[in-house]
Amino acid sequence: MSLVSILFKREKLKQNLNYFKSISKKAKRKTIIVNVGSSILLTANWFSFIYVMNHVSVRATSVAYLVCPIITTILAYFILKDKLSKLQWLSVFLSLVGCILLSCTNILDMFYSSLIGFTYAAYLVCQSQNKQFDKFLILNFHIVISALILLPFFPAYSGPVPTEFKFYFFVEIIAVMYTIVPLLLNLFALTGIASSKVGMILNINPIIAFILASTVYGEPLNLIQICAYSLIFVAVIVFNAKEIFRLNQEKVKLS
Repeated sequence: MSLVSILFKREKLKQNLNYFKSISKKAKRKTIIVNVGSSILLTANWFSFIYVMNHVSVRATSVAYLVCPIITTILAYFILKDKLSKLQWLSVFLSLVGCILLSCTNILDMFYSSLIGFTYAAYLVCQSQNKQFDKFLILNFHIVISALILLPFFPAYSGPVPTEFKFYFFVEIIAVMYTIVPLLLNLFALTGIASSKVGMILNINPIIAFILASTVYGEPLNLIQICAYSLIFVAVIVFNAKEIFRLNQEKVKLS
């Protein structure tokens, strides 16, 4: 990302630096705090996600991104003053009921899930303060700071340097397709729609993870879990019902 920024986004980089120089000292301080804080939240989110995925369960990570939209919506309502309709509050309630049902089966999983969910929800809410800056450069900054945070741990926790091409191939796919691209899409989405809506759409992620946990990883399912995920899926539809039905009406008019 740094290489792309230097080679292909020099003009944007200059514009962003000029904008940063032009704002007041108070605004500069706020921008630095928001973005360094965002980097710490992103690092905490990645670490907690990878730890829970490897040492707790795949399902716990999927529940994390069910809890995340609820936390995002609540944070956006109180911090960013996002407005929600009664139907959208009903959707949040349905999601909460689904998460409570899931926590009944394993309270420890719910604790880990809430930790992952909170770090990403807080990261998303922080990004609403970065609308004046180029999204690629902002994400680049966050990842560079994250790398610097992790660097001191490298001597103690690193293993032998991998030599297989397959390792680097899969890491590259994970880094670009499943990390950089989704994060960029989230940041771009925040410029056009409310944080609460971005958060609620994230529910699609854990529903896919839930299906993978049962079909690929063979983790056992029970009726409560199936009901809970179904309830959360309905909550996503209810939250976005206004837009969904508006699209359908426009299609009918066009036809």
